[in-house]
Amino acid sequence: MKTKLTKRAVALFESIKKTDDNGIEYWSSRDLARILEYKDYRNFLLVLNKAKESCNNSNVSVRDHFVDVTDMVTIGSGAVRTVESVRLSRYACYLTVQNADPNKPIVAQAQTYFAIQTRIAEVHQMKEYNQLSTEEEKRLFLRNEVTKHNLLLADAAKDAGVIKPYDYAVFQNFGYKGLYGGLDAKEIHIRKGLKKNQKILDHMGSTELAANLFRATQTEEKLKRENIRGKTNANQTHYDVGKKVRQTIVDLGGTMPEDLPTAESIKSIEIKHKNKLKDKD
Repeated sequence: MKTKLTKRAVALFESIKKTDDNGIEYWSSRDLARILEYKDYRNFLLVLNKAKESCNNSNVSVRDHFVDVTDMVTIGSGAVRTVESVRLSRYACYLTVQNADPNKPIVAQAQTYFAIQTRIAEVHQMKEYNQLSTEEEKRLFLRNEVTKHNLLLADAAKDAGVIKPYDYAVFQNFGYKGLYGGLDAKEIHIRKGLKKNQKILDHMGSTELAANLFRATQTEEKLKRENIRGKTNANQTHYDVGKKVRQTIVDLGGTMPEDLPTAESIKSIEIKHKNKLKDKD
């Protein structure tokens, strides 16, 4: 069943977001537990522990994203007392909701919200990306990022059991089918009016590249985090992530990737970019 990310849910998650003295955003585990409808905080601690384990399995420092603190809360009598809490980064929230009870409708919405917001935050925090002003510059940057993360995705897929080149091509097609509404690489080529020797990624605009970058990074992370094994399971994971990215685009009112215009070859832009650098010299 598709999860519709409502404006109310977005407002709810944003309402509990806090900012420290350095302008860094964070969420209180106490607030998040309440929003996710965990009446007993002790049960939510089990979710936090799983999230920390996922963070560690992804070779990311737990201490950078999960910070133990004490909060002041008001109890029934109006008195204030100190309670233990955890200061969560946006990434920590993402891992936490991924490990929360999937049967809760609010958890499903939280998963969609924090997944897309985490990736958006990562892109905007890239110093290089923030300095870009033109579509061509953004395309060059994102195309390089996709290339880099596709290598990491290939490694994760290999660990999962996708070894042979043919099997990897099938694995990639599952990701495309999820993101492109059932279209595989060959069908996307036809839809975009591309020739056989033209690479799909080389003719994507920045918006489409960003969607595919999100698909690649989230699939890589899910394969590692959940220790997924077997070609069938890996393929299904790639499809599910692609489909979820597609649904997020729908929820945000965006254009479906197969309907985005075919862009000029990235190779031509690379040549123009190199020539500009030569002229400056």
